[in-house]
Amino acid sequence: MCTAATYKTKDFYFGRTLDYEFSYGEEIVVTPRNFLYQWRDANLKRRKKSSYAMIGMAHVAGDCPLYYEAVNEKGLGMAGLNFVGNACYQKPSAGKDNVTSFEFIPWILQQCSSVKEARGFLEDICITDIPFSDKLPLSFLHWMIADEKECITVEVVAEGLKIYDNPVGVLTNNPPFDKQLFQLNQYQALSPRQPENRFAPDVPLQTYSRGMGALGLPGDLSSSSRFVRVAFTRMNSCSGDSERESVSQFFHILGSVAQQKGCCEVEPGKYEYTIYTSCCNATKGIYYYTTYDNSQLSAVDMHHENLEGDKFVSYPMRQSGEIHWQN
Repeated sequence: MCTAATYKTKDFYFGRTLDYEFSYGEEIVVTPRNFLYQWRDANLKRRKKSSYAMIGMAHVAGDCPLYYEAVNEKGLGMAGLNFVGNACYQKPSAGKDNVTSFEFIPWILQQCSSVKEARGFLEDICITDIPFSDKLPLSFLHWMIADEKECITVEVVAEGLKIYDNPVGVLTNNPPFDKQLFQLNQYQALSPRQPENRFAPDVPLQTYSRGMGALGLPGDLSSSSRFVRVAFTRMNSCSGDSERESVSQFFHILGSVAQQKGCCEVEPGKYEYTIYTSCCNATKGIYYYTTYDNSQLSAVDMHHENLEGDKFVSYPMRQSGEIHWQN
């Protein structure tokens, strides 16, 4: 289970948590403009001759980075989140661009500079049910695509491809996005301000604690509740517009849905937890992250690499934190 979000100050930020019970050995990967993906469909008709560079988190399988989330050099971000039980990929279709689920992120980010442009590519796409390999079966996902101007959610369900405007800039897992968004209607009365006594004005009810304007905000770890909680946090979030303040605030937004080991048992002795949290300055191409055992920010700047190259560059996650002793 995961949570993705956007944030805008002076620059545009895009990131996510990855919550799972084990790691695949994720790495921060910079894919340059001239890296050639070996697309499963050799007849992709919308393939551009030139590509945009991108940076994000991926599992590297052989010579192929399988991106979980990434942003490209034009400031467009995309993340895939688990959508098990609802995702329904399709068989290859004649006349369509047949793109597998694991190719979908680079297919969009290598070629599209904005959400508006991505919408055009989605008109001709068929997201197919072809796995990467026998050892890496299908991951059933839905996706959030965003730039500084707009955000959409893309789902492939039994009824076909669905594209939703995403006005809150947040995505979790199940249920389908339209149902996630609808449930916010139940929380219209929540506020960062202290509540007024509208229950019984003649009864001397007290606001006995700060933060009571958000009473009723769900605190459990379900994807439905995480969607509400991070949407409330993001929509009411404020910070300065410096890089340090913006990045710090973004990690605090996603920190509201961090999962601790032991609180979400998926089978006896195995627990889902927040393996990493990412925040990418999509405007500048800087990828920041923390891991479960390392809360110190680490960063990779895509523009410090040769973006005209033809080979991707990867960096392992720094897993262990250090204590800064002050005495």
